[in-house]
Amino acid sequence: MSTDPLRKPDTLSPFEQLRLARQIIEQESKTILDVAKRLDSQFCRAVDYLYRCRGSAIVCGMGKAGLIGQKIMATLGSTGTRSHFLHPAEAVHGDLGRVHPDDVMLMLSQSGQTEEIVRILPSLVDMGVPILAITARADSTLGQAAAVVLELGTLDEACSLGLAPSSSTTAMLALGDALALVTSRMRNFTREDFARSHPAGSLGRKLSKVDHHLRALAQCRVAPEEKTVRQIFVDLSVPGRRTGAIMLVDGQGKLSGIFTDSDLARLFEHRREHALDLPIREVMTARPVTVQMGTKMIDALAAMGQRKISELPVVDAEGRPVGLIDVTDVVGMFPELDEHGSERPSKAAYRVFPEPCAG
Repeated sequence: MSTDPLRKPDTLSPFEQLRLARQIIEQESKTILDVAKRLDSQFCRAVDYLYRCRGSAIVCGMGKAGLIGQKIMATLGSTGTRSHFLHPAEAVHGDLGRVHPDDVMLMLSQSGQTEEIVRILPSLVDMGVPILAITARADSTLGQAAAVVLELGTLDEACSLGLAPSSSTTAMLALGDALALVTSRMRNFTREDFARSHPAGSLGRKLSKVDHHLRALAQCRVAPEEKTVRQIFVDLSVPGRRTGAIMLVDGQGKLSGIFTDSDLARLFEHRREHALDLPIREVMTARPVTVQMGTKMIDALAAMGQRKISELPVVDAEGRPVGLIDVTDVVGMFPELDEHGSERPSKAAYRVFPEPCAG
């Protein structure tokens, strides 16, 4: 970009901007397809190295390739392959001490001649660390030092000057994703495994257990089933924000029913005030829907959504209540759910599209 203050900036019309943008994306797409066609047994060897690695996958790259390498490292780590990033310029100042012979190096360099990469190759070879190279040419310095070369081949950068890394970094990213995800499949990496490394994400929360999200028994309303409705509502209170349900237990302390604020409202709506002085077991919902400790939240949410219930008792193996899943807590944890625990329609479902133009 010129710094001459007297030079007028080049301008592109909206049509030309869109045409150029599509051309760039199409060029990068073509590059990815070309790389996919080039895949051969070398890719399988690279996956084998990653799969059998007893240490960590160390990803290394300089500049734009290094930024792509950090994303590949993150994908490896989140899909079951222990991984770290090594900056090649820092490596020669002590960070090579992070590398162990049990590790595998995944090195990214389009030219295969990047000075900072080439400088650390002899040390890696001396340590006996296998090198997997993503580079344009197998006969480059990096390619010759590598145990496996994933050759990108000659490609044209999408940059109009043919200089800025664009097609090459897109190809590296796609290859890195392929390595990470194929290796993950080899490891039989499951949704539950993914959730363990993503506890803050929506999937992680759904696959977590109800044990971590229930309201503890001390925060719930629990009463003997032989007490009257009036006695329970007069005598029973809990600190903090109360839940809209009372869990009823029999003589053995096992859950026998549930009585909600909605049930109380229905007694008044049907002019059954006399029922307030009956044992609550006569008006409770017997054998309510429950889940056991250890149940995944995704299954608890499904039960709440299917039955359109707002409170879900959690019981132990003997059927004794240990807590309650309250929909008001669930909605806070999962904003994509409605008040019954069902998934809300996406915003796209409410989008109004204009009528097509005539002609």
